[in-house]
Amino acid sequence: MSSITYSPAVTDSSTTQPSEPPSTTATASGAALSWRDGRLYRGGVPHRILSGSLHYFRVHPDLWQDRIRRIADLGLNTVDTYVPWNFHQLHEDRSPRFDRWRDLERFIRTVGEEGLDVVVRPGPYICAEWSNGGLPSWLTAKELAIRSSDPAFTTAVARWFDHLIPRLAALQASRGGPVVAVQVENEFGSYGDDHAYVRWCRDALVERGIGELLFTADGPTELMLDGGTLPGTLTAATLGSKPEAARRLLVSRRPEEPFLVAEFWNGWFDHWGERHHVRGVESAVHTLRGIIADHGSVSIYMAHGGTNFGLWAGANESDGRLEPVVTSYDSDAPIAEDGRLTPKFFAMREALGVREPVRSAPRMPTLPPAHVPLVHRAGLLAALRAASAETTTTPRPASFEQLGLDAGMVLHTAHPRIPAGEHRLLFTDVRDRARVFADGILLGVVDARSPELPVTGTGRLVRLEVLVENLGRVNYGPGVGRHKGLLGPVLVDRRMVQDWQSAPLALQEWSSAELSDTLAAGFASSSAETAPATESTGFAVAELHVGTPADTFLALPGSGHGLVWVNGFLLGRHWDIGPQVTLYCPAPLLRAGSNTVTVLELERLGKTLELRDRAELGPPEEYVEEFD
Repeated sequence: MSSITYSPAVTDSSTTQPSEPPSTTATASGAALSWRDGRLYRGGVPHRILSGSLHYFRVHPDLWQDRIRRIADLGLNTVDTYVPWNFHQLHEDRSPRFDRWRDLERFIRTVGEEGLDVVVRPGPYICAEWSNGGLPSWLTAKELAIRSSDPAFTTAVARWFDHLIPRLAALQASRGGPVVAVQVENEFGSYGDDHAYVRWCRDALVERGIGELLFTADGPTELMLDGGTLPGTLTAATLGSKPEAARRLLVSRRPEEPFLVAEFWNGWFDHWGERHHVRGVESAVHTLRGIIADHGSVSIYMAHGGTNFGLWAGANESDGRLEPVVTSYDSDAPIAEDGRLTPKFFAMREALGVREPVRSAPRMPTLPPAHVPLVHRAGLLAALRAASAETTTTPRPASFEQLGLDAGMVLHTAHPRIPAGEHRLLFTDVRDRARVFADGILLGVVDARSPELPVTGTGRLVRLEVLVENLGRVNYGPGVGRHKGLLGPVLVDRRMVQDWQSAPLALQEWSSAELSDTLAAGFASSSAETAPATESTGFAVAELHVGTPADTFLALPGSGHGLVWVNGFLLGRHWDIGPQVTLYCPAPLLRAGSNTVTVLELERLGKTLELRDRAELGPPEEYVEEFD
């Protein structure tokens, strides 16, 4: 790859005269960044990393440059990003993709062209509130120990790194690019203590050409640092508060190393059914000042959060309860989900001592507010049956993993005979949420905490249909890699229901044509249905006429729970349990003239689609993440 034109990031202005160049023993020879005696250097000059987290996979590619410039306007000299393996390689039998939205090299080059450095965090595990922590579900479906020295896992990672790491190596500062540092794994000390695995990750990077600064990142506790750090590799911290305590702990263990906070959580993400997490400006700025004091380096996580488009949002678990992450990843960042410059942005600029004028507009243009009719097109079961071209027949319901399905839904069908009278229908292990139908009539919704429904039998066979929805794969902790679907038997009283047909619905992978075909087939099938309830769920369409494309925020008043596509692009999930009310639709997804918004509604369909001119992310709740 040819070299690019690149202007190095500014160094620490607090020191006007270069010090004696540091020893290169701390980093590879020729690396842009090195350290000695508790200080970080860039090209021999004292330096601080002032970074902002920006994920290319959460921002439309046409907006990458705008968001990068806003990070520069914030007064930062570096952009850092994760690399989600599953985003690049959804299927094991296909090579990873690095084109269009997945063009990581284009993103890195764009950062460099804006005069900023790049820190890359390639995992293979990334957390990031991203589905499965970035690990492909086809990998975690296998019998192997993830994030360990298990050869079955490291062999798969090595193949992925063979595709990824040479691309990053070619963009290193030593080769004329902007990449100045690469993280080894990610917060491994929060997960395990297999140091041989962490060393393997570090060596895998070096063997594939990484010569820039390498570092690990963990929470600032003895437990986490014991598990995740490596001798000879810079130790960074991740935290939301108490930087002085973190600095003391790291200095006590690594007195020669500079203080680097690889993630400063100046905000937080949201779960469905909870309140919108925010962090006060004064609180965030106070912690930022504490981090950068005495030559500290920082990455603001997130500087710009972006959006969990499609079905890429992850989930957490608490006491066995799934906590799905919402579509928005605004994270109360200084640069909002739509690029708007917030009060936190200007307060952080002041704390960083920035004097240059802001080049970016305070916010992007938006479409005027409007109400558009939402027209029902196809019943839920009729449409999804029509989309279920490929089915698998098994004694028990096939899991998402058995079907090779990462996200979306599965429609299971069986025909049990249910004796006359009242009976109990029990789903022994459902992940995550299922709508249950008997002869086309909704019996109810089941999940892990409410796994039982009553059913009335007549002594005849019943067409039992179960539509299972994956609400997001766990991205943090021991639950990473957990399977999805009807994982346990389905019982009528004590008797198991057998002989199931399972149809995968890969909604995230549907093309515009597949979506249109589903609506057309569903419309034809729905014409035979006469029950009024058929118009309360299923597929609906709203037609928008747009003059000049601009950002907008979509709301579905009166609707319950489902998915939204814009011109065939799956925008994300909506749910009336909140906190998120509006879905951010960036201008590049729209076109001048006619635009189609398609809604898959699972609960109840409202009558209108609203276009709003600002985000509504729900009732706020102050939240600051702290380590005990």
